[in-house]
Amino acid sequence: MMKFQIKTFEELNTTELYNILQLRSEVFVVEQDCVYQDVDFKDQKSLHVIGTKNDKIVGYTRIFKPGDYFDNASIGRVVVAASERKYGFGHDLMKASIKAVKTALKVDKITISAQKYLKKFYESHNFIQVGEEYLEDGIPHIRMDKV
Repeated sequence: MMKFQIKTFEELNTTELYNILQLRSEVFVVEQDCVYQDVDFKDQKSLHVIGTKNDKIVGYTRIFKPGDYFDNASIGRVVVAASERKYGFGHDLMKASIKAVKTALKVDKITISAQKYLKKFYESHNFIQVGEEYLEDGIPHIRMDKV
């Protein structure tokens, strides 16, 4: 079972930040074979949803208030360690992130830039595709809004 914490950038300690960046790099750069600049200076204005199992970070998202990324609030960098995906932690992580948007930011409207192959996953959390497919860092993406 994953436990969740929500922290501002300033509340992250150096070990947590290092482990978050390592997980993001492991999945988005190495596993997905995508060379891109993950450290983008957006972490400082994000809330960080951290999922841990046995005190190890195994899941993570960052959330933005309306206007910081999209007009609506946003959830990004959705990641679960490969070894932990078989437990449904991605769904737990999305539920925790949606809840964090509602409680911390006090809004309901959420927009995401989703990797296209995860469309059904996000649809299971009541997101719908808005607009056409586009490339982001060489990977097909779609904009999705929570309904």
